[in-house]
Amino acid sequence: MTSLISHTTIDCADAYALSEWWKPVLGFVDLDGDPNLPGHEECMIRDPETLQSLLLVEVPEVKTVKNRLHLDLCPREGTREQELERLQAHGATVVADERGRYGPGTAWVVLADPEGNEFCLLRSPAEVDLGPPLSTQPCTTSTPR
Repeated sequence: MTSLISHTTIDCADAYALSEWWKPVLGFVDLDGDPNLPGHEECMIRDPETLQSLLLVEVPEVKTVKNRLHLDLCPREGTREQELERLQAHGATVVADERGRYGPGTAWVVLADPEGNEFCLLRSPAEVDLGPPLSTQPCTTSTPR
């Protein structure tokens, strides 16, 4: 017997505001028949194609240390650099730049959402398909980072 992941939960101070921030980042939407509204303490958003979900839950504690679990993102279209520019324009902040860690065009950028939750931005599948450098794990569902 095994378990499957139902959804990923992010603790936050304002579930509605953070769900509204993450929706355009990921292309997620509210659940059919269960819209998120200001004041909701729990807000679920979902990828309309894959049904992968994020649940944002309000907690009284503020974030104080690095996340032990985080999202690794890659662009659905375009390049990592184009997506980095888009995410920064949307309000993400760069926490650490690891792009040169294994050589040109590799590794990742660590970003934070408006509440400081870290996530990584990897190269796009198209960039990975270009071949080397292979010292960073590609953005695929079959190869964990």
